[in-house]
Amino acid sequence: MEYFIAQIVNGLAQGSIYALMAIGYSVVVGVVGLVTFTHGEVIMLGAYASYYAFTFVGENIFLGIIAAFFASWFIGIFVYKICYERFFDSPRHISLICTIGMSMLLKNLAQIVFGPNMKAMPQPIALNFVNVLGVRINTIQILIIFVVLSLSLGLYIVNNKTQWGIRLRAVSQDKQASALMGINVRRTAMIGNSIGCSLGGVAGMLIAIYYQSILPTMGGSLGLKAFSSAVLGGLTEASASALGGLLIGLIENLGTSVLSNSYRDVFAFIFLVLVLIIKPEGFSKKVGG
Repeated sequence: MEYFIAQIVNGLAQGSIYALMAIGYSVVVGVVGLVTFTHGEVIMLGAYASYYAFTFVGENIFLGIIAAFFASWFIGIFVYKICYERFFDSPRHISLICTIGMSMLLKNLAQIVFGPNMKAMPQPIALNFVNVLGVRINTIQILIIFVVLSLSLGLYIVNNKTQWGIRLRAVSQDKQASALMGINVRRTAMIGNSIGCSLGGVAGMLIAIYYQSILPTMGGSLGLKAFSSAVLGGLTEASASALGGLLIGLIENLGTSVLSNSYRDVFAFIFLVLVLIIKPEGFSKKVGG
């Protein structure tokens, strides 16, 4: 029984990271209006930014968050300028293909610059265990859940309490009407893309801390998890995408408690397929997101 509870806690911690990745993905898709295949590499680069911040400046979690956030923010601007801005009025598949090429470019550049081998991720906090309502939780899991909740709350405040948030929501709903209301659609889309990438970058830092390792090719599977979670949420609904990420994390860990850890991804994608067969719109409130 204790092992089962521990797997649920692990699933919630890992699912929280997937939720943050999915929220970032849904922000990108919602504001830009296009599916992206660079999100996994953005997550990976955010993890490396925090790695080097921890290595050369100091093992401070707030420093790592700042490094991952802003490094991914600027990567988001770069990706937007290359893959989206030039093709706003072009067929949608052109930007899609461009993001695939950008993903390959970033992954290969990371292998050249950072090296192809796995690195040990510095730990900004000591690994200790505490009892919360009789459940044994480690400090890294508490850190992950706290950071994800804080960033989710911050995004909610930005979206609902600021002028930029109103513009972001307007652009995600109707770009043409937003332009007629005087909103700079391209600049707003760029900022939305950067926000989504920044959330993904912080998630990359958290996943590297959780597994205590970092690798240039880690973005491939993480990008698929973010995409899968966002699909469960209808692609553009952040809250529903977050729920998808949480459930995928739980299903993975509960599945590995029964069978081998090598089936982790199998459980996640079987769950995705089953949900979409039963409920094609996922957890979205409306069909098609």
